[in-house]
Amino acid sequence: MKVLKFGGSSLADAPRYLRVNDISTATHQTDGAAVVLSAPKGVTNALSLLCEQAAAGEDFHPLFEKLTSTVTGIADALNEELSGFAHAHVIDFINAQLRVLNQHLDGIKLLGVAPDNIAAGILSIGEYISVTLFSGILTAKGVKNRIIDPVTYILAEGEYLDSIADVSLSKARFTDVPIDGSELLIMPGFVAANEAGEKVTLGRNGSDYSAAILAACIDASCCEIWTDVDGVYNADPNQVEGAVLLDKLTYQEAMELSYFGAKVLHPKTIGPIAQHHIPCLIRNTLNPAAPGTLISNEASEKWTSVKGISQLENVTMFNVAGPGLKGMVGMASRVFEVMSNANISISLITQSSSEYSISFCIQSKDADRALSLLEDAFALELQNQLLDPIEVRHDLAIVTLVGDGMRHAKGLAARFFNSLAQARVNNVAIAQGSSERSISTVIENKRAKKAVKVIHQNFFSDRHTIDVFLVGCGNVGTELLSQIAKQQPALLNRNIQVRVYGIANSRKLLLNSQGIDLNQDWKPALDAASEGLSVERLHQFANDNSLVNPVIVDCTSHDAIAQQYVDMMENGFHVVTPNKKANTSSLAYYRKLKKTALSTNRQYLYETTVGAGLPVIDNLQKLFSAGDVLHRFEGILSGSLSYVFGKLEEGMSLSQATGSAKDNGYTEPDPRDDLSGMDVARKLLIMAREADLELELSDIEIESVLPAGFAEDCSIDEFMTQLPELDAEFAKRVDAAKAEGKVLRYIGSIEGDKCKVTIEAVPASNPLSQVKDGENALAINSDYYQPIPYVIRGYGAGGTVTAAGVFADILRTMPWKQMAH
Repeated sequence: MKVLKFGGSSLADAPRYLRVNDISTATHQTDGAAVVLSAPKGVTNALSLLCEQAAAGEDFHPLFEKLTSTVTGIADALNEELSGFAHAHVIDFINAQLRVLNQHLDGIKLLGVAPDNIAAGILSIGEYISVTLFSGILTAKGVKNRIIDPVTYILAEGEYLDSIADVSLSKARFTDVPIDGSELLIMPGFVAANEAGEKVTLGRNGSDYSAAILAACIDASCCEIWTDVDGVYNADPNQVEGAVLLDKLTYQEAMELSYFGAKVLHPKTIGPIAQHHIPCLIRNTLNPAAPGTLISNEASEKWTSVKGISQLENVTMFNVAGPGLKGMVGMASRVFEVMSNANISISLITQSSSEYSISFCIQSKDADRALSLLEDAFALELQNQLLDPIEVRHDLAIVTLVGDGMRHAKGLAARFFNSLAQARVNNVAIAQGSSERSISTVIENKRAKKAVKVIHQNFFSDRHTIDVFLVGCGNVGTELLSQIAKQQPALLNRNIQVRVYGIANSRKLLLNSQGIDLNQDWKPALDAASEGLSVERLHQFANDNSLVNPVIVDCTSHDAIAQQYVDMMENGFHVVTPNKKANTSSLAYYRKLKKTALSTNRQYLYETTVGAGLPVIDNLQKLFSAGDVLHRFEGILSGSLSYVFGKLEEGMSLSQATGSAKDNGYTEPDPRDDLSGMDVARKLLIMAREADLELELSDIEIESVLPAGFAEDCSIDEFMTQLPELDAEFAKRVDAAKAEGKVLRYIGSIEGDKCKVTIEAVPASNPLSQVKDGENALAINSDYYQPIPYVIRGYGAGGTVTAAGVFADILRTMPWKQMAH
């Protein structure tokens, strides 16, 4: 005979009761079935709330009427569906239960409190209604059935609302129960009786526990727990994307997972089935064809080392410390005796090897009571300073890695703690059982979900995630979003998931917890957004959604955004930017950026600040890391001026070349920003600082294309109208260079500790003479590259190549995860 337990959404309405009937009768025909039922969905919560309302003197009648409507509604619907359904009998039973409930609630309202013995009877009403409904269905379908009242058969001890069954004594009471399959047995879950015959309940997930008790008492061949999920997952699928369904768990693994917070089974449920070696199958009522997860003595052949990750939230840790603990026999036992006598369950224990302190974790709801009891029990030791004041830390969680095969696998603990470090999570306490079946860490409650996601990625997934927040959606930003959208299929094929969660402009911030659909027009949603950009808001969003690898991408040219990079990294974000303002700010701020990136283990990437998509910064960093020393650098660092000076060589005037560059999108909206040379100076300073030169922007000599004060205070159109005034003078310089077999180029150079930006006439033998049409080129002379320089050349202007360079930097935030392996 098999035991089948149904509850929750499986009993939400009449159609689902009928589905439960189909599953149960199919099993009964082949193996014989004993069915344990919870209350109809939501009924137990309603009964609990009714007790609270009555005790508080509130009007409980609206909720009472809603409860009545719920349970009678199921009976009425079944009556319409089934011919022969004993509707009158079922309704009479429901009304009798509700009359008693109403009397009890009136009494509770007078007392101002719900006594536990009365509450136990009230909270179990739903289970008795449920089995009556189900018996009516079976009888209408001609299936012989019997309702077993657990008050008669199951003996328990402990509190009225959280009792523990005595399985061996209970089993002796089942001698008159037919287990030959002649009758389909039905038993309300959650309920038992104490030695005095009073009704008690079995606590959280009590119906699962009831099924395990019944399975042990009738020597069932299997205990099936039917839920609304396909089985046990290696992490909570509601919190961890890509959580994996487990095919098998041993009893010990299931106990560890459930003890530390896995929601499918309660530890009390596993006890009876493990003790009597009864296989337990977790299955889905909504998907009966799914194989489910088998819990037995049989280990999985698919998942051989780590099986799962669980989290137990709302935990408080106590630390009892002081010289009185050192070498004092019996002090630890006194601590735990206090907890035991108060019936407070301890989740985790850890003790320092010096014997100076002992720490343990309990549920937060018991914390105040536990502290008071400990202070009373150790009043003398505390008064004489043999013990330090008892330290209490609230708002904690326990995250546990579980698997029978962990004892045989090397390096799992290192990967576990590396994962926590990557998630920027501090360990408050660590514990590992001698069986090496699990390893637990106590961390801040608010970081538990993120920790579990990172651990799951490192142990169970090959997928790398990058969570992007874009600031600035002009030319480069918009192109970047297009490239991300276009590359999604190719990235997913490489197990890389880039998801954009936020887009901001100078006025608005658009956030979406599911990720913004880049294949749709996101601009109206941004325009309609009601909040503005702040690091605090992005940090809150990343935490609320437990984002694993958040990256802020700054595609603006604003100094105000650049000055927030330190704050961004300190709040857990990588920073990727083509914005030159941060790295050309004060030397002190530049150093602070570098130091912050190192101390926070965040990546600060700015490849596109020099050369757009060309790999300039990365190559420089690699050279210097390998011990190379810069002797001289010269390069064309402006795509717009590369275009302008190339056109001068071809015979255009300065004004014509500038107009053409502007029309083709090479220049800034105001060409004076390019012609002033400040953009090139910033790029040169960035490179100089990479070479460890301690320079400020004011230290760089700049030869502007424009004479000092030329057309400074006029509009762009007026500037373009006045620009031909410089044509004749510039034509002379072009002709003079040509007479010497040279061409003019706008060049940034570094030599020694001097940096300058100048208009130079270069011979044909110089590689820079060939650079024009928007190209950038850099020639690096160093210890390793002389006399022939190391040359990097390619297009260095335009939104497409800049966005591509930013995209490449975004993807570079990924390898931090691979290091855990």
